[in-house]
Amino acid sequence: MNIPEHLIEKYNVPVPRYTSYPPANFFSIDYTGKDYREAVVLSNEDEPQNISIYLHIPFCAQLCHYCGCNTHITRNEQIKAEYLEALKSEILMLKPLLNGNRRVSQVHWGGGTPNSLRIDQIEDIMELIYKHFQFIDQPEIAIECNPAHLDHGYTERLIAAGFNRISLGIQDFSEKVLNGVNREIPAIPAADFVRQIQASGKAKVNLDFIYGLPHQTISSFSETMERAIQLQPDRLVTFSYAHVPNIKKSQKILEKAGLVPPAEKLRMFENTYELMKSAGYVPIGLDHFAKADDELAVALKNRSLHRNFQGYCTRETTGQVYAFGTTGISQLENGYAQNAKTVSRYIELINKGEFTTEKGYAVTAGQKIIRHVINEMMCNQYISWPAAAEKMNISEEQLKQVISYDESVLEAFKSDNLLNFDRDQVIVTELGRFFIRNIAASFDAGLNKTGKTFSKAL
Repeated sequence: MNIPEHLIEKYNVPVPRYTSYPPANFFSIDYTGKDYREAVVLSNEDEPQNISIYLHIPFCAQLCHYCGCNTHITRNEQIKAEYLEALKSEILMLKPLLNGNRRVSQVHWGGGTPNSLRIDQIEDIMELIYKHFQFIDQPEIAIECNPAHLDHGYTERLIAAGFNRISLGIQDFSEKVLNGVNREIPAIPAADFVRQIQASGKAKVNLDFIYGLPHQTISSFSETMERAIQLQPDRLVTFSYAHVPNIKKSQKILEKAGLVPPAEKLRMFENTYELMKSAGYVPIGLDHFAKADDELAVALKNRSLHRNFQGYCTRETTGQVYAFGTTGISQLENGYAQNAKTVSRYIELINKGEFTTEKGYAVTAGQKIIRHVINEMMCNQYISWPAAAEKMNISEEQLKQVISYDESVLEAFKSDNLLNFDRDQVIVTELGRFFIRNIAASFDAGLNKTGKTFSKAL
């Protein structure tokens, strides 16, 4: 699909990414560990009742120059061991605050590089979680892995420990691209791990890539995507490289090698979209693709797709998120809380028996309504006003008043072939998917009153 140039110019304006609502730059340092403790207790009375556990492992052996994550570069095993003891302590601090009848539907290990840990350390944490929590049938237990730190024995033990989704952060198959961004080269081809995971019959595989990196071309990235499709992963993600050297100083290094011009980067995206669709994959949001029989594709078809900071999920695996480890963000129905950023501060506070909340936000009743509408648009590209009003237990008129509903704005989107609407619903077109952040922002009543800054939509 070719996105019209005039629409790119029109809609490439700063808007939130809406991975949460309100966005993370609303979080305040006035929100403390005491507030988080109270929010956890209140969360027992809220929906969803399921529990989603996020474990942040910040460690990496070396820094990839494109990285925008919160990482701690070290090979010091003592620091890792101390961090993991604090992580276990945090889990045990939180567990008594949760009702015992609540069940875990999702466990996600992110980072950093979670598999920079020894496999026995991961097994130890998982044993603690299995011991202290009850699980739903068929929970999703996922981990993000750098293939350069994997071998077949490690992968086998991950599957034996209950991991049923393994994401391989390939980024690109080209060694020239990987060397250019200081990404380690795997000793074992990623294809070998894909085959091993698929052959187990117990786990599914995700492949993650980044486009817009130095040394990538439209042609080379298309070849990478074709090679990835041949491996038939269950899901594939193509992240757009976000160049923010003012925040991540190491990204400045990439400017010397030369960044991909915006027009070429857009063509990479367009080509990937068409390649994945032609191969039978269903687009999920802007950058995710799933096989047609995958849970996410089915949920999208049924308009029951959800997402959190860890990515997209189904209604069955959706839970309030309780995050452990540095910078982890808990996403509760009534608020958000982000942990301390540094490993040293995190360990210090946990060892004192304190939650490490560095900042957070208490969500108001009106913001919950806006959040629901925006989530429906971002995930399902659809909103039913009668269903949304029933969900939020208010009238349609009240709902539209809260979101500052303006039919003239929808008419403008419709004239650009981005959506269709009538009195009861809004349906985003295929072209409109590429501008979904703009569409979602039109229902954000407080957007222009905040003074906050955001990245551009495209």
